[in-house]
Amino acid sequence: MNAADHTPQVTVLGTGSWGTALAALLARNGHRTLIWGRDADQVAAISERHENPRYLPGVPLPESLAATGDLAAAVAAADLLLVVTPSHAFPGTLHALAPHRRPHCGVAWATKGFEPGSGRFLHEVATEVLGPEVPLAVVTGPSFAKEVAQGLPTAVTVHSDDEAFAERVADLLHGSTFRAYHGTDIRGAELGGAMKNVLAVATGVADGMELGLNARAGLITRGLNEIMRLNAAIGGRAETVMGLAGLGDLVLTCTGDLSRNRRLGLALGRGQSIAEAVAAIGQVVESVQTADEVVRLARRHELDLPITELVHAVLHETITPVAGLRLLLSRDQKPEYE
Repeated sequence: MNAADHTPQVTVLGTGSWGTALAALLARNGHRTLIWGRDADQVAAISERHENPRYLPGVPLPESLAATGDLAAAVAAADLLLVVTPSHAFPGTLHALAPHRRPHCGVAWATKGFEPGSGRFLHEVATEVLGPEVPLAVVTGPSFAKEVAQGLPTAVTVHSDDEAFAERVADLLHGSTFRAYHGTDIRGAELGGAMKNVLAVATGVADGMELGLNARAGLITRGLNEIMRLNAAIGGRAETVMGLAGLGDLVLTCTGDLSRNRRLGLALGRGQSIAEAVAAIGQVVESVQTADEVVRLARRHELDLPITELVHAVLHETITPVAGLRLLLSRDQKPEYE
């Protein structure tokens, strides 16, 4: 912390919808908050008009929230860094911030996914880039950016191997309409946050095909079973995926139309191509890449995850949604739990 006023300086890296919403939350909580972004127009709009017209149009931002395009200065000023970029940009962002990070400064992220190509968890990437001595934490849970920016009630969880650091990050985020819990299962929390995006495509496809609420509920429940089985294989805790990081995020993303991954599934279920659907959404859709990494991880642990595998096949256009549904329904009858 800065000795002058003992108020921590938080720098949020990323001016997308989620980064902007979290920066606004921190500023409203009374913390000195700076947001960094690559897009000069977005930075100027946040600084001068107190709005992010591209990602959160019409949502007023706190006047105390400062914005900059100078990465080195933004990082060097921080007592805490919160990275909120798409997962494909996460490793590059860490490499860029590393030379400027002050020794005492911990790093948290609200990014959901895996390292592209390797399938590594983001905390593994962060440990390799920043070193094992740097406190790390993930912020995850059922949270649409627009609702957080509007001040609507939300609950998330912060997980870290360093319990004191998880609690510190949660304390900064916690406010009158934003509950932040904390825990120490960073691996399970990251799995739940990433894998629910893949399963949201499945429920979106079913709803796009107008298969009914029974089908949606079945897909959510069996999808949760797939998360639980993979979580057990990687050493995560069952309570993590039954909490905000797993079940909570899964239900929100599978049922809420603010979810980009659900909207992708809806479009595919209605007969649109992936290219058309992604273009219409206009933002990064994490499930397209995450499906590859979840399937890679499941195969490494020799697990059969039928919903995940079929979403992966649909996203790679090796099977149509209709054919994928037929395959799911034609699977052999079996016990609900092994």
